[in-house]
Amino acid sequence: MNNDFSKPQRESALGIIIMGAHTMLKIGKAAFFLLVIVFVKMSGTSFFYLMLGISALMVFSFIFAYLWYLKFTFFLDKEKQEFIVNKGIFNRDQVIIQLDKIQQVNINQNILQKIIGVYGLKIDTAGAHGEEVSIKAIDETSAYILKEHLLNGESTSGTQQEVELENNKTAEKPFLKLSSWTLFKVGLTSNYGQSLALLIAFFYTVIYEGRQLLDAFKIDKDEIQSTVTSMLTIVTVFILIACLLIILLIVNLVRTFYKYFELEISEHSSTLLLSSGLIAKKNTLVSPNKVQITTYSQNYFQKKLNLLNMSLKQAHFGQSKKGHEMQGNTLEIPGCSAGERDELLKMILGKVPLKQRTFVPDWRFLNLPVFFKLILPVSIFLIIAFNTPEVKPYMGFAIAYLLIGIFMIYVSYRRHRISVNQDFIIKTSGIWDISNEIVVPNKIQSITTFQYPWHKAVDVGHLTLHTAAGQIHFKYGNYTEIKQLVNYWLYQIESRNENWM
Repeated sequence: MNNDFSKPQRESALGIIIMGAHTMLKIGKAAFFLLVIVFVKMSGTSFFYLMLGISALMVFSFIFAYLWYLKFTFFLDKEKQEFIVNKGIFNRDQVIIQLDKIQQVNINQNILQKIIGVYGLKIDTAGAHGEEVSIKAIDETSAYILKEHLLNGESTSGTQQEVELENNKTAEKPFLKLSSWTLFKVGLTSNYGQSLALLIAFFYTVIYEGRQLLDAFKIDKDEIQSTVTSMLTIVTVFILIACLLIILLIVNLVRTFYKYFELEISEHSSTLLLSSGLIAKKNTLVSPNKVQITTYSQNYFQKKLNLLNMSLKQAHFGQSKKGHEMQGNTLEIPGCSAGERDELLKMILGKVPLKQRTFVPDWRFLNLPVFFKLILPVSIFLIIAFNTPEVKPYMGFAIAYLLIGIFMIYVSYRRHRISVNQDFIIKTSGIWDISNEIVVPNKIQSITTFQYPWHKAVDVGHLTLHTAAGQIHFKYGNYTEIKQLVNYWLYQIESRNENWM
């Protein structure tokens, strides 16, 4: 591939294979269960037409991929400092990206790309709900040279040997490298919520598609339901719960190893290079000055194991993006030690933030959560229980819910803090996972303060810091102190000539 990006050029021709396979995979996912039903129920004569239809879809996919390859071009406008992409087969689109708006560049390689010897390059900006531009097939040298142009705006040239030498130097001195044992500990102590959601979605899909198959094969659902009901006893219920917990743990471990296997972080020119992945290798390059909020969190078990989870939040458009953690507006870095956390904070913020003056919420922080989350639902449940004999035996659960809820809300109140020094704002919160969000005043886009009328006499109010990566809330603080803080931050923003990106 020509490394003079000032002239329009196409992807590698091998991108036709990547694009064709990607199109076929999307069609296959959408019609998988339909194809299974047709395959099982069809006669021998119809099988020929099914294979003919699949062949036609394959031909269509590769024709589409070839046309996309012909119409997809990209180049750099050095004078305007813009990256311009032309794409689209029938509806032509032109994407123009200002180089200073690029937040990160992802250089990835999935299994198919690894087999045919190319890389994928994705560009993220603050104004996109996903990656702004995705180049499916580009050689390694061109990928890293283009990366230098996009992130640094530099004119970079070099041979294949020079690029490989630079990459080897980077790989030799990563300041954070996770071992398999560390990943195992991370899988045991974090991300249960995400794994549980994934497990629920999986079982829901299986149940839904299973019903479709039962309808297609005209199987009696009542007979299956009665068989399952007859097998359920107290012992089997506990066994099922234990099995689900084991499955949840295994899913969590598999997800952790799949995403963060051989995670390394190093300084690559003026950017951070994050490399990870078990099957599909991902290389994410991000400029430290584009990070808006830096967060680190830790729960009880992680504290005993000297582990921390970090996340780097960048500017995003609208709601937070969904998808892979290592791509999008938030970069997740699990399994850091305290020393590695401090090294990363120094690279992003220039120094390790220290908590100096700390502000705590008023006890009225407890009122609304206790009433709406505990007293009101428990009262409704008890009224129903006293009037419904079938529900009355479960009143003990309501008492347990009330006691656990009071404890959790009190812990939340004790952890809700905001610390301020001359250069940083640190918000602490959480019940199980204690999170510390760090923001520099010049990253603040706007500030909101408000006070309920019934809190004026006791001088209690609320504070919200709006950044390009999300909001930071401090509730039920001393309103006079909050106004003094706001004036100080506004003075800092106005008096310092610093960019927020």
